[in-house]
Amino acid sequence: MLGAKRHWPPGLLSSHPLPLVLMLLVLGCGWAQEGTEPVLLEGECLVVCEPGRAAAGGPGGAALGEAPPGRVAFAAVRSHHHEPAGEISNGTSGAIYFDQVLVNEGGGFDRASGSFVAPVRGVYSFRFHVVKVYNRQTVQVSLMLNTWPVISAFANDPDVTREAATSSVLLPLDPGDRVSLRLRRGNLLGGWKYSSFSGFLIFPL
Repeated sequence: MLGAKRHWPPGLLSSHPLPLVLMLLVLGCGWAQEGTEPVLLEGECLVVCEPGRAAAGGPGGAALGEAPPGRVAFAAVRSHHHEPAGEISNGTSGAIYFDQVLVNEGGGFDRASGSFVAPVRGVYSFRFHVVKVYNRQTVQVSLMLNTWPVISAFANDPDVTREAATSSVLLPLDPGDRVSLRLRRGNLLGGWKYSSFSGFLIFPL
């Protein structure tokens, strides 16, 4: 136990110097393992790991001496209502854009196209919240993986002034896969301020 006093047999210190040194080394290692403190031996610090703790490794973590996997996360929002080029509708390209990028760790989000391009292979989490304002039409927003719709959300109440199409999903992506939002039905002529699109890497594969 840390802090406990050790009692030495009489004459041990003077008659047996070598066993004494070995005993001190063994006891010092035992004390360090109990308290996970480093052992100081002749000016050199030896790090002693806690019992049962192994070095991180494998796909979910970096091995000892290696750099951790890159951090990837983005969040984009609409800071004003109308798109300068006009309304967004399913009759046009249908791409939903975001003019303000709050987070772009890893540089995967492209504000010009409103899409995220995966920089590494892994499992990602995505969430979107697209608001329609003073719009009686049904709005369908789909999250696209490259050219394929993965999930859709709807806002179809004609009696409210503001409503949102919201959903989330986990996706395995390869490097270069593109994720974006597309308006598949209705229009956003009334504006879509406070809409958001975000995602992050959960773990690499």
